[in-house]
Amino acid sequence: MPRTAAESGPHSQTLSRGVRALEVLAESPTPLTIAELAAALDVHRSIAYRIVRTLEDHSLVTRDDSGRLQPGAGLAVLARSVSRDLQSAALPELGRLAAEFRMTAFVAVWDRTECITLATVEPQHNGATLAQHPGTRHPLDRGGPGIAIQSAFGRQEWEQRAPGVPYRPESDESRERGYALSHDEVIPGLSSVAVPLVIPHHRPAALAVVYLGTSVDPAPIGEALVEAAARIVRALG
Repeated sequence: MPRTAAESGPHSQTLSRGVRALEVLAESPTPLTIAELAAALDVHRSIAYRIVRTLEDHSLVTRDDSGRLQPGAGLAVLARSVSRDLQSAALPELGRLAAEFRMTAFVAVWDRTECITLATVEPQHNGATLAQHPGTRHPLDRGGPGIAIQSAFGRQEWEQRAPGVPYRPESDESRERGYALSHDEVIPGLSSVAVPLVIPHHRPAALAVVYLGTSVDPAPIGEALVEAAARIVRALG
């Protein structure tokens, strides 16, 4: 069960700053200077420089030709090891969903008050696609994946597990329907269809697709997601 920040207990300020530096660099659309990173961390440039040097030693941060900072290749190695068995089981299903519906398919996991994208596959065609990169975060109480995750528990159990995150009534509707729906919640204009992934010894997660507009019939997508989720659970059982 994900822990709240209050349950995390004392922590290392240096380690926290290093992790936050990685988050800042990952979220930035362009490489950053040391000064920009220091400002984002609210620390002196000398402290930011020491953090960067340590992260560089582990290939977690690299510099471009102008000396600006960006995430390093070492992060890809770490990312591959996160829920490796779930990623391996999910990727073939994500590929099938993306190809069949020409939509971006992804798995999102519950982390405290957020959903974090674990793995994603974009459709292979020439039209516009919606990028849903691994590591992308959005609030748990917005969007199809969060509704789907809540639907796996019900109100009473959810309020015990995550007292700081409101239970959405749409979750009850989603459980009856078999899949969750959302529109205009995370990014304006985007819709999502999602189903829960509850697998022993794994964090609660959701299997979802995202697409533009509301003109698509979600029922066939929901049915395909339910079947794909069942195959993933069987593969990991």
